[in-house]
Amino acid sequence: MVRKSVAVLGLGKYGLSLARSLYEMGADVLGVDEDPNRVKDAGNCTTAAVRADLSAEEDVLGLELGNMDIVVTAMGENLTASIMCVVIAKEQGAPLIVSKCSSERMASILRKVGADKTIIPEEEEGVRSARILANDNMLDYFQISSNLSMVEMYPNDEWVGKALSELNLRKTHKMNIVAVKDEGEQWEFTDPFKPLSGKAKLLVVLENSELGRLE
Repeated sequence: MVRKSVAVLGLGKYGLSLARSLYEMGADVLGVDEDPNRVKDAGNCTTAAVRADLSAEEDVLGLELGNMDIVVTAMGENLTASIMCVVIAKEQGAPLIVSKCSSERMASILRKVGADKTIIPEEEEGVRSARILANDNMLDYFQISSNLSMVEMYPNDEWVGKALSELNLRKTHKMNIVAVKDEGEQWEFTDPFKPLSGKAKLLVVLENSELGRLE
């Protein structure tokens, strides 16, 4: 995958899990929190970890969030800080702003002030969110078992225009395309001889060991 830069603002259980997972996937991760102990804990699983008051305008401005590919606000219980960070990231031109929220009402507020995506997760969802954020083609991800996952995704660029029979993804990527949904259509079982459209969505079951190849 293209190396992305991600700011994770708030290093509680979710934020730290997300930062660690993104870092292990090869992203440049900036971790930020007001708590010096949390910043210290993030030191070995981020590219840089800094201390800042995320409810203070001057501190947030100094982070230069517009230089990041993705900004994640992970302060689910702190609406004031989340609004501050979302607004400033938006003003500075961050391309994608994702906010962790504690309720649908909080999610609605943050979408109104500029969040592109909102997540209402439990702690273990950090890994799932990291997978989705790290891959432009991945729309959703669910781990089925210790060795299998299901992924909703767009086709990789090199798959577009080719039929599944030609790609033989089961052999090359240890994956099965379960269903295909073309733009404006319903989910359908796969036609192995129909070329894939770049706008088609794929429902894929694959070995967990192969997830890295998608990223």
